[in-house]
Amino acid sequence: MSTSPRGGGRRPAPVPRVRLVDVAREAGLSKTTVSAALNGTGRLSDAVRLHAQETARRLGYRPNATARLLRAGHARLIGYAVREYVDTPWSYMESPYFAQLTSATAQAALAHGYALVLLPTHSARDEWADLPLDAAVVADPLAGDPLVEDFLAAHIPIVSDRRLAGRAGGHWVDIDHEAAVRGVLDHLAAGGARRIGVVAAHSTSLFYEQGLTTYHAWCGERGFAPLVGLTPRPGNQPTRAVIDHMLAAPDRPDALFVLTEASPPLILETVRSHGLRTPDDLLIVCVSDDPTAAQTDPPITTLSLRPTEIATVGVELLIKALESGDPTSTGRLVPTRLEIRGTSRRDG
Repeated sequence: MSTSPRGGGRRPAPVPRVRLVDVAREAGLSKTTVSAALNGTGRLSDAVRLHAQETARRLGYRPNATARLLRAGHARLIGYAVREYVDTPWSYMESPYFAQLTSATAQAALAHGYALVLLPTHSARDEWADLPLDAAVVADPLAGDPLVEDFLAAHIPIVSDRRLAGRAGGHWVDIDHEAAVRGVLDHLAAGGARRIGVVAAHSTSLFYEQGLTTYHAWCGERGFAPLVGLTPRPGNQPTRAVIDHMLAAPDRPDALFVLTEASPPLILETVRSHGLRTPDDLLIVCVSDDPTAAQTDPPITTLSLRPTEIATVGVELLIKALESGDPTSTGRLVPTRLEIRGTSRRDG
């Protein structure tokens, strides 16, 4: 986009901002009187108040909203950061889950009169420090995440995962990881799977840590050998590479539980490249909120983490904390949803 006018001339000088003192001078009133008239305060006659307001409107005066809000003690801004793969620059908006989570968080914040400020994922910790944030949302933090600790130390209310339970100023919204993972594994075992491979991320986020802990415990209870493949970074290709490796092994799995987010059609394509049929040769369940999962042939069974509900609950917890001023930790579990489709059903 060009920033210079057509013809290559110099950019016109910006129009000076009309100040409160300019309105006062034009109206023949003091700054204090004009300020009171525009803010609806003070003991002024209707005529004086109307004169000041009409003068301000005619001159094009606009109050500095940020300064006004800061004087009131808040800026109505909520910071938002996604911390999964924090050491790797990536666009989390390419993820259906995080795209829905971000959009729903912004909508919920706006519904309460707050704006959402997207904070850099791969950046220095102090980049948010100069922003007048009232609260923060940190999605999928790492263990001991320094950004979370900084917000808590600054007494900025924050909502994140269950690791914040019981911490003053910390609020949480999460899923029941153990119940969700066991539900998927039991479903696959009921379909005849005895060697279930899990694709997860090399990450210390609570979702992956508790997911893998539950998986190993479940395998131990049944005498099954665990089979785990870890992706080093986000995206379709790392997930496909791990699945390729697992399916090429002599003792390949008879079911896949893919915790990392990847394109459902590409996952099916990877399986078929090994000459395997789904669900006859391989059962598949993906953690995904990608709508294309229901459109593949066969449709892919998915575990939805319900990002819209998580976002709505998280913002509600923050708003209640902001309005009450109570730093007591609050939290809530959001149930997951297992959408059973063709890739995990051998009975049709």
